[in-house]
Amino acid sequence: MDDSTTTDPTPQDIAPKGELGTTPLSRVPVSVSVCVGRAHPLIGELVDLAPDAVLPLDREIDDPVELFVGNRLIARGMLTQAPEGKLAVRLTEVAEMDDRG
Repeated sequence: MDDSTTTDPTPQDIAPKGELGTTPLSRVPVSVSVCVGRAHPLIGELVDLAPDAVLPLDREIDDPVELFVGNRLIARGMLTQAPEGKLAVRLTEVAEMDDRG
């Protein structure tokens, strides 16, 4: 087989958009991280942290949160409560496949 004519399959080759649920790839678990904000304290401030301390973040309470898989931004959304009482994210934006890397 001539390697110069072969290419790795793209996600679109594996499954057309919207049809990933029918492939074995859809059963691979991933971890999604939700970023609610960032803080930039001094080391001395970190050392002084104790129970009941408040660490201010760079976002407002009603600002969107960001969802990441690894270091790739995949979506944004708003924090909400799931029916079973757990914290959840209601998606407001989903990155296009090209934007996701």
